[in-house]
Amino acid sequence: MNAPTPARTPQEETVLVTGGAGFIGTTMSADLVRTFGRVVALDNLHPQVHARPERPAELAEGVELVVGDVTDPAAWDALLADVRPDVVIHLAAETGTGQSLTESTRHAEANVVGTTQMLDGLRRAGVRPRRIVLSSSRAVYGEGAWRRADGTLFLPGQRTAEILQRHEWDFPGAEPVAMAAATTRPAPVSVYGATKLAQEHIITSWANSEGVEAVVLRLQNVYGPGQSLTNSYTGIMALFCRLAREGASIPLYEDGAVRRDFVLVDDVARALLAAATAADPGSDPIDIGSGEHQTIADAARLIARFYGAPDPHVTGQYRQGDVRHAWADVTRAREVLGWAPQVSLAEGVDRLARWVDEQQGA
Repeated sequence: MNAPTPARTPQEETVLVTGGAGFIGTTMSADLVRTFGRVVALDNLHPQVHARPERPAELAEGVELVVGDVTDPAAWDALLADVRPDVVIHLAAETGTGQSLTESTRHAEANVVGTTQMLDGLRRAGVRPRRIVLSSSRAVYGEGAWRRADGTLFLPGQRTAEILQRHEWDFPGAEPVAMAAATTRPAPVSVYGATKLAQEHIITSWANSEGVEAVVLRLQNVYGPGQSLTNSYTGIMALFCRLAREGASIPLYEDGAVRRDFVLVDDVARALLAAATAADPGSDPIDIGSGEHQTIADAARLIARFYGAPDPHVTGQYRQGDVRHAWADVTRAREVLGWAPQVSLAEGVDRLARWVDEQQGA
C-alpha cells in the first residue's frame, strides 16, 4: 500500500461516495462539490430506489457518476484504476428492517460483502484513503437500554413473537433511555441491524490495521425531500404523506405510542460532511438524530393535518424486528463534529409534504 500523503485541504482531495446517487447522496452532493476538488459517486441505480436507471436530476452537476455495484470486484478495479479517493463516504446499503428478515442474503450481500469488496478493491489498487466515513444505523442498538424504577439500566433484548402477539408493547416497570454509543451496547434485533454492525466492525478493523481513519455515524430515522415514494422500506414518513394525500387515515402499528427520532436528511447530510472534513472526529461511533423523540402518532397527526386527512388510527398490528423506542443522544456529535440538528419535525414535515405534492403534480 502507498504511504499516506501529506495533509491537504479538501479542495485538493477526491471524495468517493458509494450509493452516491441515492437519497442521502444526492442531498449532500452539492455541498460535496463545493467542498472537495473531485467528487465521484458509485451507484448501481437499483430499481427499488430509482424508478429509471438514469442519473438523478437531484445529483449535483459536478459529481462524476459511475454506475456499478459495490459487490462486484470488477467494478471496483475499473473505478480505482482512475479514482484514488482521499476520503470515502460509504452510504451504499440495502435498508429495511422488515425486508431484511425475508431477504437476508440480499442484505448481507450488499451490506457485508459490498463492504469487504470495497476494502479488497482498495487493497488491490494500492489505495489508502485518509478517512472512511460509514453511514451506519441506530438499528445496531436493537431495543437499546431501559431504566428500571430504581435507576439501574438493563438491556431487555428482542421482543419475541409471543410477547408481540400478546400486545405487550413495553417492558414493564421500565422506561427507555436515549441511544448513545458510549453507554448503549449494540444488540441488533433485525438482520439489517446485524449487517450494519458487521459493517462497522469490518471497516474499523481494516482501517486500524491500515492506518486509515474510520468515522462511524449511527443515524436515526432519516426522512425528507428526495425520499423514495415507491419504496416502502426506506421510511414511513413518505408513506404517511402518500396515504394522507389520498385522503386516507394513516394506520399506526402497535398502540401508536412507538417513539422515534426523525431527523431531516439535510441535517444528516451536514453531519456526514462534518465527519468527512472534521480535523479530529475521534474513533468512537457518533449518534446522529434530532436529539428528541416523537411518537409515531404525533408524526402522523402532523402529516394528516397538512393534508386535511382523517385522524390516524391504531391498528394493533406489529412488525417483527421493529424496536419499541429509539432516539439519539447527540452530545458527542456536538462535541467532536461541531454539529447540531437544525430542523424541527414540524418544519421537516412541511418540507417533505410540499415536495411530495410537487412530485405528484399538485
